[in-house]
Amino acid sequence: MQLPPSLTDMFWNPATVNALPGFVVSLGVAALLGLLLGQAYVRFGTSLSNRRLFARNFLLLTVTTTLIISIVKSSLALSLGLVGALSIVRFRAAIKEPEELAFLFLAISVGLGLGAGQGLITVVALFLILGFIAIRSLVRGRPEQPNLYLTVTSPAPGKLTASQILEALSATGAVASLRRFDETAESVEASFLVDFKEVGKLEKFTQRLRELSAGVRISCLDDRGLGA
Repeated sequence: MQLPPSLTDMFWNPATVNALPGFVVSLGVAALLGLLLGQAYVRFGTSLSNRRLFARNFLLLTVTTTLIISIVKSSLALSLGLVGALSIVRFRAAIKEPEELAFLFLAISVGLGLGAGQGLITVVALFLILGFIAIRSLVRGRPEQPNLYLTVTSPAPGKLTASQILEALSATGAVASLRRFDETAESVEASFLVDFKEVGKLEKFTQRLRELSAGVRISCLDDRGLGA
């Protein structure tokens, strides 16, 4: 049974078939470099977010960029269509720290290089950049970080102040520093780096905040774990 010409042109175009092995290799290299970049971000990153969770995006972002550039690089019309398509995309997830944005740009750059057929330059550049990052980390050192990222959201009425939250932390023996504070007419949201030695101290702090504001919401992101 002979396929219609339209399907033949779509799936069995001679130019596409000839380019397929190189494309598969590019995607494989992109996946490996995306994984490597994610491991480097987890190891050397300093952002307050969950770095392991965030690093999972690098593989998908790198291979997707490679796919897009591989498709549009030979066609001006497709390139212009890509610009138009991306102009309607809206990203609602906020990038809260510049380091996250820098690593995202690096992942996109790797995908661009591989998709454009600049594999050697891309690989060498990535290893050099990761080397610079590792050297910077060794020179600066990695000071001991608190073991919890704490976010407190207090809605109106009865919004808590940063001083009240810090006093509650101090009363439970926690060492804390305020890293982010957002206040609107409806609520207050404060983020802290906190060092709790025991789970019981965290529970005591939570109970104390509930006494101050019944509607308070508390979110904890564990970095190194809590002792019993």
